[in-house]
Amino acid sequence: MRFQNRRQAGQDLAVALLRRAEGGGFVDPLVLALPRGGVPVAAEIAHALRAPLDVLVVRKIGAPGQPEAGVGAVVGEDPPVFDQEALALLDMTEYQFTQAVARQRAEVHRLEELYREGRPAPRVRDRTVILVDDGLATGVTARAALLHLRRRSPARLVLAIPVCSGLGVVRQHEADDVICLHRPEHFYAVGEWYVDFGQLSDREVIDTLRSVHTPASGG
Repeated sequence: MRFQNRRQAGQDLAVALLRRAEGGGFVDPLVLALPRGGVPVAAEIAHALRAPLDVLVVRKIGAPGQPEAGVGAVVGEDPPVFDQEALALLDMTEYQFTQAVARQRAEVHRLEELYREGRPAPRVRDRTVILVDDGLATGVTARAALLHLRRRSPARLVLAIPVCSGLGVVRQHEADDVICLHRPEHFYAVGEWYVDFGQLSDREVIDTLRSVHTPASGG
């Protein structure tokens, strides 16, 4: 199973979410995307659910010499979240990443200002919050995001992802519901499960968010 692109993945996820919402429905839903890749996926979900869309900026903390191999993640001013198994394999401690955490935290704040363009962060309390990304490998960024949101008392916290590694799962208390359309037995990288997995620019993220925050959209 491969998705044509992120939009198609979002449309398929939206169908699954609409089915899950039947009966009780979602209380005052809010769709939050992990940028950049999660934004076009989440935009399709927000459209289908007629829900507002925003971003939750999380920055990965990479392994030394391998920045794409995430060993931790940081959100806002929350304590960083680390993959303890990854640290053990590297024979490293959290304290050795102090400078990396500071750099990524500064980048979180810069990107929040860039993407929101002066808009306040959306209210999370007492809402159904649907956190969306384009895929989940180790899960460290999603875990950091879910822990951040849980502290803000949502009514229900849902993680929605098109494809995920069997290892990239969150713990039971971190999400009330996890919707993953495809859990392949052999998983190397998220991009292998998309025909078109081109990298998005900051401009594309901003334009997508602007399109749902115009007066005509009622956002």
